[in-house]
Amino acid sequence: MTRKNTIRVIGGRYRGRRIRFGDAPGLRPTPNRVRETVFNWLRPSLPGARCLDLFAGSGALGLEALSQGAAEVVLVESNRRAAANIQSLLQEFGASGATVVNIRAGQYLNRSPDPFDLVFLDPPFHRGMIAPVCADLSNKGWLKPGALVYIEAEQQIESGDLPGNWRLLKDKTTGEVVYQLFQAHAD
Repeated sequence: MTRKNTIRVIGGRYRGRRIRFGDAPGLRPTPNRVRETVFNWLRPSLPGARCLDLFAGSGALGLEALSQGAAEVVLVESNRRAAANIQSLLQEFGASGATVVNIRAGQYLNRSPDPFDLVFLDPPFHRGMIAPVCADLSNKGWLKPGALVYIEAEQQIESGDLPGNWRLLKDKTTGEVVYQLFQAHAD
């Protein structure tokens, strides 16, 4: 891992700690500027929240949520080395309340649901994963009423690609990254 393969936690109890990550296909950690904006959006909802980082990659979003007050974070990552790296970072930080699950997102969503307050979706770009994953989150009982869903993508998410009861709260584009925050309402 080179120095370019590090980012820092931007806020909370682990602020300034380095998140190191290896090279892996499709791995592109959420940039600091984007994470800062997103966590400003989420700050009121984080204390005590149960969070799912479904395509964890470097673990940056899940670790940031844990650092900024989430009670529990489940980090799902299919790449074995990336998952092991996240586990190592959690141990290095002395973090509690986090679980790393080395499995594909679709397989995880086929389990019995234990609903979340907040879900981070930052899947590999250009693979058409967002619409089916969002449908599974909504239809299989993974979201608590009023849950927030953060989506990071290569293009604007069209409302037709999302469950009908989701409402857009915030959205922004930075460079080639579009990031949006939705809230799932009861049908």
